[in-house]
Amino acid sequence: MSETLRIGVAGLGTVGAGTLQLLQTHYEMVAQRGGRPVLVTAVAARDRRKDRGVDLSGVRWFEDPVALARDPEIDVLIELIGGAEGPAKDAVEAALASGTHVITANKAMIAHHGTELARAAEAGGVVLACEAAVCGGIPVIKSIREGLAGNAIEGVHGILNGTSNFILSDMRTSGREFGEVLAEAQALGYAEADPAFDVDGIDAAHKLAIITALAYNCQVDFDGVYMEGIREVSGVDIDFAEELGYRIKLLGIARRTNGGVEQRVHPCMVPRNAPIANVEGVDNAVVATGDFVGTTLFEGQGAGAGPTASAVVADLIDIARGARLPTFAVAASALETLPSRPMSERHGSYYLRLMCRDQPGVIAGITAILRDDDISVESMVQRGRGPQGEAVPVVITTHETDEAAMRRALARIGELPVVLEAPRMIRIEHL
Repeated sequence: MSETLRIGVAGLGTVGAGTLQLLQTHYEMVAQRGGRPVLVTAVAARDRRKDRGVDLSGVRWFEDPVALARDPEIDVLIELIGGAEGPAKDAVEAALASGTHVITANKAMIAHHGTELARAAEAGGVVLACEAAVCGGIPVIKSIREGLAGNAIEGVHGILNGTSNFILSDMRTSGREFGEVLAEAQALGYAEADPAFDVDGIDAAHKLAIITALAYNCQVDFDGVYMEGIREVSGVDIDFAEELGYRIKLLGIARRTNGGVEQRVHPCMVPRNAPIANVEGVDNAVVATGDFVGTTLFEGQGAGAGPTASAVVADLIDIARGARLPTFAVAASALETLPSRPMSERHGSYYLRLMCRDQPGVIAGITAILRDDDISVESMVQRGRGPQGEAVPVVITTHETDEAAMRRALARIGELPVVLEAPRMIRIEHL
């Protein structure tokens, strides 16, 4: 068997400890599959006294991850610190400049700096691997880059954030509102004290930017991702979705069009019989459609120590074998610069919920505005009668129209004196 592949791990949090545990548990199996022994010889973390549940005896310790990255006695740096900037990025850049392979689970860093880091890896003749950065244990990157390499990708969409999926799933099954379910998600450890990355769509947008670059051989463009989170989704919307035959999911959607690359993250109503509508709890799922393979679905745990460590070690075994795969399916020098297709050009159906004063003529005024913007109504539901002057929900679904027209119409509808709350719009996706 070949000489030992020496590993340095920067960051010993949940995923770092999980990676060490996997490598210790499956040492022989990893060596067999990689064709050589794989051994963690050095780590970088701040607190040496913390019990991480793994044996660190005989492992060299660095307090500075950049110093670890520059250590000539490691062959691979596994970066598990996190964050788009700061020590994580500094360590990765130092490793690549030193001719050391890099494996990272850092979606934010890859989403913001993936193109330049891939170029640095290519220039140094080393690997920058990031399977663990997208959807934890689901092999999304390998599937698109390798398994579907013979296909032109017609579209990719998915549930890319488990916390948001847990919240929307629980709201539907329990009847509770967003705030209450979010608090439970935080108590269970699914959401951070500041949940913005999860519930505002940022985490999903990081992952979507990476998937888009893989699918369409283009530079990573996080700034080109349209983002909208789930804070405004109410139990009323979820109930109406069920009645209309839909489920609400926070989806990331990427397509290449004649006008450029479409990248968007937002709540969607999807038909209840669509496979992705039935992905529940904290699970992630990605659907990729290729011109020859058709539609493929990848589903599983998108976070956590075990699933993410599984993805990290899959990249490690590739490096041990001698595989030198490009980060984004083609050489970094060949990645295209593609324009972002603006959200205003989205063409599709819409769900509208209006809280209106219960009085004669309300519907006529609303439909007149929709007519003026050439928006055709597919269905309308008015829920009951209320006391004079109180709000009642009016729900409208439309036939396909342009987003720009829908936004113009909603702005005018929101100004009507009989509309008592800001109109709520959710896009309907027949994926």
